[in-house]
Amino acid sequence: MTTSTKQTEQRAPAEEIRSALARCRDSFVAVGVFSCGINVLFLVPAIYMLQVYDRVLTSGSEATLLMLTLIVLFLLATLGALEWVRTQIMVRVSQRIDALLGDRLFDLSFRQALVSGGAQSGAQPLQDLQGLRQFATGSGVFAFFDAPWMPLYLLVMFAMHPWFGWLGVFSAAALLLISIANERSTAALLKAANQDSLANQALLARTLRNAEAIEALGMIGNLRHRWRERSNKVLETQSRASARGGRWVTLSRWLRLTLQSAALGLGAYLVLENEMSSGMLIAGAILLGRALYPIDQLTSVWKQFIGAREQYARVNDWLRRIPSQPERMSLPAPQGRLSAENITVVPPGAQLPALRAISFEIEAGEIVGVIGPSATGKTTLARTLLGIWPATQGKVRLDGADIYGWSRTELGPHLGYLPQDVELFDGTIAENIARFGEPDSEKIVTAARLAGVHEMVLKFPQGYDTAIGSAGGLLTGGQRQRIALARALYGEPKLIVLDEPNSSLDDAGDAALLAALLALKARGATVVVISHRTGVLPALDKLLVLKDGQLAAFGPRDEVRKRMQPAPPVVGAAVASQVLPIRPPSFPGS
Repeated sequence: MTTSTKQTEQRAPAEEIRSALARCRDSFVAVGVFSCGINVLFLVPAIYMLQVYDRVLTSGSEATLLMLTLIVLFLLATLGALEWVRTQIMVRVSQRIDALLGDRLFDLSFRQALVSGGAQSGAQPLQDLQGLRQFATGSGVFAFFDAPWMPLYLLVMFAMHPWFGWLGVFSAAALLLISIANERSTAALLKAANQDSLANQALLARTLRNAEAIEALGMIGNLRHRWRERSNKVLETQSRASARGGRWVTLSRWLRLTLQSAALGLGAYLVLENEMSSGMLIAGAILLGRALYPIDQLTSVWKQFIGAREQYARVNDWLRRIPSQPERMSLPAPQGRLSAENITVVPPGAQLPALRAISFEIEAGEIVGVIGPSATGKTTLARTLLGIWPATQGKVRLDGADIYGWSRTELGPHLGYLPQDVELFDGTIAENIARFGEPDSEKIVTAARLAGVHEMVLKFPQGYDTAIGSAGGLLTGGQRQRIALARALYGEPKLIVLDEPNSSLDDAGDAALLAALLALKARGATVVVISHRTGVLPALDKLLVLKDGQLAAFGPRDEVRKRMQPAPPVVGAAVASQVLPIRPPSFPGS
């Protein structure tokens, strides 16, 4: 790879967020123009005071005072309008940045949660984007637009008297040094506090997700103690940062007030020496306060700025590490022929492969059962066959095409998946079965009948319109599993993977599952069933046996069962009970 190619690859992802900001360039320019007008108009109070003291009071003209006051009121109203427009522009900028990056970061968050197996907080990129939006619409961001206009006030002060101008320069330099010292003394602490806070939030989220097990095992006290220790660490770090920053903020405000008082004293001396008028005295003090305001504001909002800078860096890092998915060429609808070509799979976060050198081929319309001891890679195989986890080596092909290269949006309707840990989503039963797409009543009922839940759903007060939550609402484990099975069967998919579909089912549920498998076989769907229970055996065409992450046997159901009949003594009763019995007496025709 050439040097220029490497530089292009490193630069391209980092340009993504900059490109979004560049598309808002016109808005930023408009904010800058309005900031120019606003800061020019901020000269109005000082000029008004100058005219009142030096002209109105000396001439005693009430008409002059009235005209000056009317002009000032008009200009101050214009100032207020410009500030309102500037604020609205930044609100629109935040909305546009969200529109440009929101979908991308949502997809990125989803992919991060997917590849990490839920070990990391997938919502963090979206939370960082929300933080950036809030900073962009806050008052602190305008300090960065107002600070460049500080020389304007200093020039006017120099025009009044050089000593006044030099006092303004000294004051601005002193406050700027305080701001820099504040940043250097608190940046590391705030960064550490933010990182610890994110880790503590992830711990709390995991705790809440496993509330039932924690309650049953009496773990709440231990986990609360762990959370409290981490929370105290965050509070301690934040307190240290706030204490350091508070000292600099206090010093900045004290210095600002002191310097404004010094300006009044200096102006009074110059008035006594007849080097400037009393109107210049008042106007100069006002100008000094306005010149120092942006720097004082920067010092006050520096904590927010550091937080926004960290959020920007994290978003930029997310975009760089997880580039957007390229557009895939559309492929014909799959028929269901599935093959694994010497695949080796290392699950996300793991060091060792869960599957090693697995090869097999499933013809379209076949139903294959996957069996084997626990922790032998069955769930990993299910996720790899669907393209959820990529193979480290080898390929999984659907109709000859690499399944990981398919467009997920196009392929999804042709796939059905029932995971081992069933998750339903906030919405109605109909929406869950229809995968939250455009609901098709006929397809919903067909999938529910095939999964054997149609009659069950009709017994609910609102039927298919019954609202359920992420935990399934008031549904039992078996009901959740059967509704998730209907979701997997929705739309007549060509490839269906069922991971322990009968783990929470009773005898009626087992019978409904067997009937669904036989109906799928008649329809010509390709089905992969992972199960430890024998109820699915009559529907199987082939058996695939995994042991220690390797393929132990694969072939027609009865042939594999015959080869497995002389089970080795070292297997033990505990493991043997996890592998389907060879000759279950209750199966007709077995």
